[in-house]
Amino acid sequence: MGNLTDPRYIRALCEKYDFRLKKSLGQNFLHDASVLEEIVEAALPEGGGALEIGPGFGVLTEALAGQAERVVAVEIDDRLLPVLDETLAPFDNVSVVHGDVLKLDLPALLKESFGDMPVSVAANLPYYITTPILLALLEKNLPLRRIVVMMQKEVADRIMAAPGGKDYGALTVAVQYRCEVRRVCRVPAASFFPPPKVDSEVLCLSMRENPVVWPKNEDHFFALVRAVFAQRRKTLVNGLANAGRFGTKEKIATAVEKMGLSPTVRGETLSIAQLSSLSDALYV
Repeated sequence: MGNLTDPRYIRALCEKYDFRLKKSLGQNFLHDASVLEEIVEAALPEGGGALEIGPGFGVLTEALAGQAERVVAVEIDDRLLPVLDETLAPFDNVSVVHGDVLKLDLPALLKESFGDMPVSVAANLPYYITTPILLALLEKNLPLRRIVVMMQKEVADRIMAAPGGKDYGALTVAVQYRCEVRRVCRVPAASFFPPPKVDSEVLCLSMRENPVVWPKNEDHFFALVRAVFAQRRKTLVNGLANAGRFGTKEKIATAVEKMGLSPTVRGETLSIAQLSSLSDALYV
């Protein structure tokens, strides 16, 4: 059994299975043992189950298997399945599911795989699909304890952003609405094979027992949030009026005025609580 934190072993596996990395799948494999320890510690401080997204060659899967009662790893690339059969053979608490996590019935998968066991997600996500996967996990309101995810530092900055800055956006609101967020560690490009062109960061998203605000209608709230940030250069009133589903420009302007905001305010300056209040005011 080789050492998956050794790039030489990763290269040997690539040669053995005639595996060629696909840029389209964002395949950069982590080999930094200290980062693996930090991810596992953040995801599973009290054990339980782990849902891993994109196991690659199985380096994080191995680390999770040593701490979790059960690990289910979802891999989209069928070329990696025989590799994972080899690298994960010693672990009887690991199973690999071939599929696209965005298309799987995740509530059913969690129930069938883990039953009532508390579950955390752990993932080294490809940069191109980080946001869609995070939003899918959050919008489905899955029974998860936390999501510990490696991502491009730029995306991490967006998630951690405060109102008013250039990084603050719909992703910020969606994550902070459901989760308490903390930085786990920075990850330099040299920690990957092959090294990406950017540095990465690991965030821990702990699911809130209750959302940070209680909008009258959650779907309406998130529709408003998407509309607000879809047209950042426009004023809040004009952007929502152009969206066509929140009433007339006059109605929107009146609601903004009643909140004590300037008629020329831009949406990215509003806090999550203010966005919720505006959603309620415009909800019919």
